[in-house]
Amino acid sequence: MDPDQALYGRALSRIRRWMLAITAAGAAAGWFFSGWNWGAGFLAGAVASYLNFRWLKQLVESLGETGRRRPRARVAVVLGLRYAGLAAGGYAIVNYSSLSLSAALAGLFVAVAAVIAEILFELIYAGT
Repeated sequence: MDPDQALYGRALSRIRRWMLAITAAGAAAGWFFSGWNWGAGFLAGAVASYLNFRWLKQLVESLGETGRRRPRARVAVVLGLRYAGLAAGGYAIVNYSSLSLSAALAGLFVAVAAVIAEILFELIYAGT
């Protein structure tokens, strides 16, 4: 395996672990400080954030394989429909559930927080 690919593979696995830790901490804090609707709302947003991260990873992998094979149409369709699914989830949260919309929106930033945590980890680790 190429050393760069191994480095990126390790970073992606750490990002997934960061996402899991941030999701657990955010949902527990929301549940403890503001009730179950905040914890569940954060969890719903975090799940959407993870799915978006996973789909973007699939897109990047399929674009990297264009020289070898044609990208699958299924990936393009799923990536195109993800925003419609996110909008439908937000609509359902606002109109039909008692989940906190602001907590769900905060949960959507779990992937961003995990990437920032990974950047800080790499900066600290590279400095030693």
